[in-house]
Amino acid sequence: MGKEKPPKKDQPAKGEKTPKGEKAPKGEKIPKAAKSHGEEKGVTPRLEELFRTSLTPDLMKRFKYTSVMQVPRLHKISVNVGVGEATQDAKILDSVVRELESIVGQKPVITRAKKAISNFKLREGLPIGVRVTLRRNKMYEFMDRFVAVAVPRIRDFRGFSDRSFDGRGNYTVGVKEQIIFPEIDVDKVGRVFGMDITFVTTARTDQEALELLKGLGFPFVKPEAAAAA
Repeated sequence: MGKEKPPKKDQPAKGEKTPKGEKAPKGEKIPKAAKSHGEEKGVTPRLEELFRTSLTPDLMKRFKYTSVMQVPRLHKISVNVGVGEATQDAKILDSVVRELESIVGQKPVITRAKKAISNFKLREGLPIGVRVTLRRNKMYEFMDRFVAVAVPRIRDFRGFSDRSFDGRGNYTVGVKEQIIFPEIDVDKVGRVFGMDITFVTTARTDQEALELLKGLGFPFVKPEAAAAA
């Protein structure tokens, strides 16, 4: 019988494990540590939990859906800011990007002119606005802050109109001042700007989208107040 070869100087003997902190020799693999079952998961946003637990059954009963997949849901939120003055002063665009990022918690995208318009002194490719699209957790968290904190700070607010739907279940609302958001320090604001916020849903009709947004706490104007106006 042949003699057993002694282990190499840098290679551990058979049955021995590679010491912690050292790399295994070439050709050998160290088994990956199994993930712990108690791995911490992110907290579910309040509005998402509300939609799953109470709003979904309510909508199924009201519109007589036969499947949970038929229930309309919030798909995404798009925020757009037009900054026409940025063609003359680039610093304005930088401040808008910085403030919008602090409001939504996501890096905005700069939109540029697709055509040159001489009457507006606009050349193709010049930055003229900022936009951002929110999905999943950030979408629900932004809507929660907007409805619960920002909207009550609007002066003489009596509710949003229910006539701003586009016929496909999407709703757009205009905000005149960004200072209604608590993330903005009024003392450090150099320029007040507004924005368009579009709530995109999977609803097939405006009525379904209206009930969905109402269930999520969106403050629409009351029918009696609208009739009086």
